[in-house]
Amino acid sequence: MANKRQRANGEGSIMKNIRNGKQIGWRASLTIGRYESGALKRKEFYGKTKKEVQTKLDEYKRQMSMGVLSDDKLTVESWFYTWLFDFRSKDMKPKTFELYEGIYRVYIKDSEIANIKLSDLRTPHLQRYYNKLLDIDKLEISNVNRINNRLKTCLTEAEKQGYIQRNWCKMVTLPKVEKIKEINVLSKDEQIKFIEAIKGNDMELLFLMALGTGLRLGEILGLKWSDIDFKEGTLSVNRTVQRVTDIQKDGSRKMVLIEQTPKTKNSYRTVPIPQNILIQLKIHKKNQNGLILSLGESYQNNNYVLCENTGKAYDPNKPNRRLTSILKANDMDHIKFHGLRHTYATRLFEAGIPPKTVQALMGHSDISLTLDIYTHVMKETKLEAVEKINSIFG
Repeated sequence: MANKRQRANGEGSIMKNIRNGKQIGWRASLTIGRYESGALKRKEFYGKTKKEVQTKLDEYKRQMSMGVLSDDKLTVESWFYTWLFDFRSKDMKPKTFELYEGIYRVYIKDSEIANIKLSDLRTPHLQRYYNKLLDIDKLEISNVNRINNRLKTCLTEAEKQGYIQRNWCKMVTLPKVEKIKEINVLSKDEQIKFIEAIKGNDMELLFLMALGTGLRLGEILGLKWSDIDFKEGTLSVNRTVQRVTDIQKDGSRKMVLIEQTPKTKNSYRTVPIPQNILIQLKIHKKNQNGLILSLGESYQNNNYVLCENTGKAYDPNKPNRRLTSILKANDMDHIKFHGLRHTYATRLFEAGIPPKTVQALMGHSDISLTLDIYTHVMKETKLEAVEKINSIFG
């Protein structure tokens, strides 16, 4: 029995997909041109439901009308570019977009897989390319995994739109990565030494905020006075300041400072401020108000708590450089700014605060992130326990 065709708004057709006399889903067919021989060139879409096929058909026609897709000669490179700049440039956070653009520019554009037609792409193409990156280019396993994961996200949309039948990235075999998470923090004695070393420094309060609240650097830089509740002694995380690369479709790029929403929904949180830091914040606000009055219109009043003397947001690189120089000058081991955040969590665990509470204060979306720090703290606690047992045996 012939499949019953149903016209979709006069463009393309949708029909039951019959195999061996049984319906296994739905398929759509759309005429997209003619071959040199004169025969009609058709694009087909498959799905489990009629609605799914209709969605794929409508989206393909929409992209055709926009001039994004002209025919079936779409390559891996051209699709990645189209997907990134036309589909995702508006909803990705700038840092995330920058990561994807880097993968495209370095590992997709002009690569061994760049000119493979999307419709012809298969897992062996990817497997051979990744093997070359590992064996010949000596790329680290983690980097190749990162390339595959980014491309997999890109091809998910291609599969959704019906340009490919399967996401071939899911079938690639790559070596497992041994994840070694090193957590560098200040010990109690080092923290006391560090606090003494930053006294009088123009970034003293910024570093104290990191140690006393556990905020990420971008969250500290994004704090505004409206986020500080002096009565309750708390602060609210509502935004971050980031240094990102603004990338245009023509390849031009420039560094800019931007405000954006916090990392995850868990990052929106209220954190108590230690009393001694709260006192310093009040003094800082008074001094800042005096500065604003003296500078007048030349002060860029963005209401930031911690910023340049002009009112402009700190470039995130500045606190990192300052931290490095302070640690070096005081003969202390190097840690990144994020290490101050981990130091905050470590002190909480040492004080017996439950992991779920620490997770909430840190704004971790996954409890495993919190437990990584907890495990680090427990190593020290275990050593102390063994020493106590040893003392029993004299």
